[in-house]
Amino acid sequence: MAVSPDGLKVIGKCGDGRVRLWNIKEGSLVGQPWEGNHDRVVCLDWSPNGAEVAGGSDDGTIRRWNTGTGRQIGPLIKKRDDWIWTIKYSPQGDKFASGGDDDTVRVWSKDGELLIEIKGHDSIVMSLCWSKDGAYIFSGSVDRTIRKWQSIDGKELVVIRGHPNSVTSLCLSPDESHLISASRDYSVRIWDLETNQQVGDPLWHDNQVNVVAVSSNGYFASAISGPDAKIYVWSLEAALKRPSDDHVSVFVHCQCLF
Repeated sequence: MAVSPDGLKVIGKCGDGRVRLWNIKEGSLVGQPWEGNHDRVVCLDWSPNGAEVAGGSDDGTIRRWNTGTGRQIGPLIKKRDDWIWTIKYSPQGDKFASGGDDDTVRVWSKDGELLIEIKGHDSIVMSLCWSKDGAYIFSGSVDRTIRKWQSIDGKELVVIRGHPNSVTSLCLSPDESHLISASRDYSVRIWDLETNQQVGDPLWHDNQVNVVAVSSNGYFASAISGPDAKIYVWSLEAALKRPSDDHVSVFVHCQCLF
């Protein structure tokens, strides 16, 4: 699933395999299922202006849709047959990046032209995020590393190590001074991007953490799935100031999903 930039709609793949748009406030479907065969869609992301959504699939294809009509924009984009696990538009909306089973980050023009292939990870690329100016891409991988790249030429700038299991999700703090990562090691970790070192101890969860997202007001949320699925809400400000062994002042709320 992916939430629209204005926070009013969410796009997701339903149990019947179709991609549908929902109105969040009303909890209702918007229009008909989107065009195309979606059974294999794995990841989705909105363009910054909300005009289109891109989706990556387990057969290596990328589709783009017009969010107003649900119709596919242009032809399918495909480079290889490998799963695409993550797709992210640049903040400027002129390009997007994808990552997947072939350990490679690819940057595409908005129209689907391959601009650059970025190699360096030793296993599946699970998560991507961009700096606000579009100059840098951060990637998280099954190889347990986080890497920072120049988006213009794919130059590797930083390798961050610390998670003992796959890195599943990444996001930047509002001021971009810190990176927040989620992992299958049951933790969320915060990294100082000036020193590239971990800040404090990990924030532990009851299961593998699938996703982490930050809000503009300094709170971030993390989620675990399974029978005991939960969403946790944390205070970033408190996390950066806390003693290493203090989790209580950081934790804000936990919502069980079932």
